[in-house]
Amino acid sequence: MAAELDVPATGREWHLTARPQGRPVPADFALVEAPVRRPGPGQITVRNTYLSVDPYMRGRMSLAKSYAEPYELDKPMLGGAVGRVVASEAEGIAVGDHVLHFAGWREYATVDAKSAVKVDPEAAPLSTYLGVLGMPGLTAYAGLTRITGIKPGDVVFVSGAAGAVGGIVGQIAKLKGASRVIGSAGSDDKVELLVGEYGFDAAFNYKDGPVTQQLRDAAPDGIDVYFDNVGGEHLEAAIAAMNLHGRIVVCGMISQYNATEPTPAPRNLSQIISKRFRMEGLLVGDHYDLQPKFVEEVSAWVRSGELKYRETTTRGIDSALDAFLGMLDGRNVGKMLIELPE
Repeated sequence: MAAELDVPATGREWHLTARPQGRPVPADFALVEAPVRRPGPGQITVRNTYLSVDPYMRGRMSLAKSYAEPYELDKPMLGGAVGRVVASEAEGIAVGDHVLHFAGWREYATVDAKSAVKVDPEAAPLSTYLGVLGMPGLTAYAGLTRITGIKPGDVVFVSGAAGAVGGIVGQIAKLKGASRVIGSAGSDDKVELLVGEYGFDAAFNYKDGPVTQQLRDAAPDGIDVYFDNVGGEHLEAAIAAMNLHGRIVVCGMISQYNATEPTPAPRNLSQIISKRFRMEGLLVGDHYDLQPKFVEEVSAWVRSGELKYRETTTRGIDSALDAFLGMLDGRNVGKMLIELPE
């Protein structure tokens, strides 16, 4: 019999019930009461405390071929989560331990212990293991240090700069010696956050006018590095501003995730020939070998206050859909999370 603590018979979980056409709508989802499965040999049951809300989840709602399997209809959705172990049949993980795993979007999850990672709530707040010290942080770190080879003196442009990844990108760029860091965001409050708190040298609201012109004004001498979270018009503007032998890392294209027709931008990709810039896609799963170095370096910056982070948190499993749709609309500042209070 597994060691147990406060394990109910049922828990709530979010299911995808229809494949969204364009922007997802509430009718595409259902909050379902389901049995909580007891752990078998080598398994643990986790009472989730925080659920991660991420842009890539929109892609998994489609049947289009991608790097991750599509969500199954009428089955629990998957996502990052941290929580407390309430039942264990696994060596090395005890009831009361806290773990990071990938069976989120439900109140209780039973998973193989080998797919979970123990985390220490005393070393850092649990929420940070889904944000600045988790996948978004590693994404920012790997994209800048490995793919762009960031070096002192670089001029760096980050789109979606007030999001979970973008804000960390800009700050690491400054810590690595960038001469100028520019960010775009979707509100004046976010622009103020980037410059006033995160230490960006310049930022602009992309809704205020053509991105190409606003970027030209912010970077009159061009840019050397572009970290792309948005795609479309932003990518086209970055190509126009790119200096000789610049580097572009493509992390996301959230402007296109709900598109029902192909988007035209960038229309100037031919400049890759004359400017000889490099452009590479980024999937964080290719860079987990950097995890120890990342945690060591970034956690030190967080502890010292050199690297700041924000989180936008909703409460309760029933708030998850609003959180997800809000993230797609850019209503979050920093990492979007769902807290499941006990």
